[in-house]
Amino acid sequence: MLDFSKIKTYSIRDRQNKFKISDMIPLDHETKIDNASLSLIADDMIRANSRNRKNMIMLGGAVIKVGCSDILIDLMKRGYINHIAVNGAVSIHDFEVALIGETSEDVERGLEDGTFGMVDETGRYINEAISAGYKQGKGYGISVGEKIGQLALPFKDNSILYQAYRLKIPLTVHVAIGGDIIHQHPTCDGAILGGASFLDFKVLTETVSQLTDGVLLNIGSAVNLPEVFLKALTIARNLKYDVRRFTTANFDFLDMYRPRTRLLEWPKRLECKTYDIRGNHNKTVPTLHRLVLGRADTE
Repeated sequence: MLDFSKIKTYSIRDRQNKFKISDMIPLDHETKIDNASLSLIADDMIRANSRNRKNMIMLGGAVIKVGCSDILIDLMKRGYINHIAVNGAVSIHDFEVALIGETSEDVERGLEDGTFGMVDETGRYINEAISAGYKQGKGYGISVGEKIGQLALPFKDNSILYQAYRLKIPLTVHVAIGGDIIHQHPTCDGAILGGASFLDFKVLTETVSQLTDGVLLNIGSAVNLPEVFLKALTIARNLKYDVRRFTTANFDFLDMYRPRTRLLEWPKRLECKTYDIRGNHNKTVPTLHRLVLGRADTE
């Protein structure tokens, strides 16, 4: 068996990145695309918020890399998002933005010399956070959000994980072991990683059990989070929570099998409204943000 303790890392300060904080979409953006479904989703989010129902979002890593963090944080602060579920990539990109104001390396170049994903700080800090938090009975998401605050990282205000921790909004991280660069780091403990993510799965399932008349948005996760949601919904219904009549929407570039079936087709059996939002996240998410704020101001 290979000895992972011998893996060599290097400083993130020496890595070139594709995304910089200057690429973040500003809150006063004027983005607005013509999409009637986005208007209906915005109405449902406002309605759910006014009735104290759940507005839940699931995120893939591309959402961070195209600059949507500040927009989503604004919706969190205004009360229009009250649970965020993410894959491991989101936690990594979000942490790196908080740490250095940059993220997203050149994967192809790093494969040639074995340096892809081998930055020290990202793996060391996140693994330390997960380990410390799990020993206190905390899940992955809250542990990393808390760590960002403890380290007083320079761009923490642009971190979804930190803002969720500060605002006391559940943020859960759902990983596939071996799927993220922090799993390559010598400090990674697979048992703790799995345990922390499983705690987050339980937190997610509790929110899903309260999703009736709420809204669920999947933005950029083509496999992992649609599957996690399916299992959480099944558990909730198995435990006799009659979850139904919620709105679901899938935001992505392409039509993918799992989001389409798990989020758009099968929920119709539970009287759900479903929407397929096709396009670049740097257009669709800002448009939704603008529509929610505009409609809320007229209420």
